[in-house]
Amino acid sequence: MNIDLLKRLCETPGVPGREERVRALIEKEVVGLFDEVRTDAMGSLICRRSPRPASRKGAKVAKNERGRPTRVALLCHMDEIGFYVRHIDEKGYIRVAPAGGFDTRNLFSRRVKLVTKTGDLDAVMNPGGRPIHISTDEDRKKIPDVKELIVDTGLPAEEVKKRVRIGDFLVYNDPFMLLGSGKNPANGKAVSKAMDNRVACWLGIEAVRQIEDEGKGHAAEVIVIFTTQEEVGLRGAKTAATAVGCDIGIGIDVTLSCDTPGVPADEAVTDHGKGFGLHVMDSSFISDHQLLDDVEGVAKKNKIPYQRTILLRGGQDGAAAQQSGTGARAVGIVVGTRYIHTTAEMIDLKDLAAARNVLAAWLPTIA
Repeated sequence: MNIDLLKRLCETPGVPGREERVRALIEKEVVGLFDEVRTDAMGSLICRRSPRPASRKGAKVAKNERGRPTRVALLCHMDEIGFYVRHIDEKGYIRVAPAGGFDTRNLFSRRVKLVTKTGDLDAVMNPGGRPIHISTDEDRKKIPDVKELIVDTGLPAEEVKKRVRIGDFLVYNDPFMLLGSGKNPANGKAVSKAMDNRVACWLGIEAVRQIEDEGKGHAAEVIVIFTTQEEVGLRGAKTAATAVGCDIGIGIDVTLSCDTPGVPADEAVTDHGKGFGLHVMDSSFISDHQLLDDVEGVAKKNKIPYQRTILLRGGQDGAAAQQSGTGARAVGIVVGTRYIHTTAEMIDLKDLAAARNVLAAWLPTIA
């Protein structure tokens, strides 16, 4: 399992609208896997792989009703939640605007990376106000709003104002790590900021790489779209999916894994270690029932563990594919993630492998 790639993807900063570093990393990784790689006006990276026969025997090209090869699009968003600089005060403290959804209870005393035109700056983020030694009981009960957060670079105010501009961005700054792996890392957990959704970027690369390495053919045209601005409304996926004109859209993402204390079992969504998530519905779309059956059949045939999932709130890029152009059939493939939208997002690497394996097994069967 290519854990180094997952680490590099997760640790690369890229908030909605500023995914260029992630895109550059992916462009280098996909050399030789696709016939065409291009960037659209929204910054999404569109990677097209023509139908090809298997290494040992020919394969017919699947045709849709318009007489062209069936187009299957995998949508994998590159952006992570983060912040934009919105104000710098006279003392050099920075105020931020959120880019994505946050629970502010998770934003106390965070280390952050501030990305500027002149280079990256390490900094800390904390709510303004009194520390515990001088705070009142009422102070300690209060949950601050994002607008109360301050970013402290440790630099003099004049230097901050020279180096930082309104519109620069920042992300969590905590290292990728493996947990509970023993002698085999693939049996453990991985923790990082930006698992949402660098997990999908990893899957979009590694599933196609596995098809290539195994010499499998595929009758459909496979297009992997690494999309932008998903965390603020599926924006990049809407334009890219329309431009591609896919017949089948696969939304690849993380989902909740609330198999932890304090959450009722019926709200867990997924359990770590029980396989990839076959995404039935969320508040943005409902998967095509025949595609659900197709993926499930491939998983059973190949003994790939899976779990059916429903997310009561939230959305993902599969919705954009489904509603693009004149419409497309769509389904979601997801990986359960604990502590989502925090700096400690945790996945089970067996679930990640299951998602890769089912994609690599299913795509060659699509006709």
